Amino acid sequence: MMTPESQLFAAVTLINLEGDLLDQGEFTAWLDLWQHDGLYVVPIDPNETDFKNTLNYACDDHHMREKRVHRLYSGESISTTPRARTLRTLSRFRLLEANDGLIVVRGAQSLWEHRKGHSRHYAADITWQLQREGDRLRIQQKVIRLVNSDDVLHSIGYIL
Repeated sequence: MMTPESQLFAAVTLINLEGDLLDQGEFTAWLDLWQHDGLYVVPIDPNETDFKNTLNYACDDHHMREKRVHRLYSGESISTTPRARTLRTLSRFRLLEANDGLIVVRGAQSLWEHRKGHSRHYAADITWQLQREGDRLRIQQKVIRLVNSDDVLHSIGYIL
């Protein structure tokens, strides 16, 4: 039986790996962190919980995550050429739930994006729902609640 501390440590280990893969542009490896039926969500309304029935910046299932990664690798989208350099700082992890193989963690992310001589900063509260599959954790759901989500945002051509 894992203690709450060891479950949080396992979750933070996966969360940090995810951030590093995204910052290094290892998007195919990032896809492998996900459960097939997982959901990647960037809601517009910071209080929204019904993601499938509301407008979001992103509400990606497996197919849409693959398409997003394809666009990032292909250079087909103007918003991804050249690919942005990003740096995530992840912090303030709190274990919200841990039972039956499910671990829910909330944390903060500060993301710096630099592309074509311009830098942008995005801050967000993130909630990760992680599910144990055998001896590893996979992302079941990731909800990125941008602090300024209801402001006008410039193109976000990368993965938050």
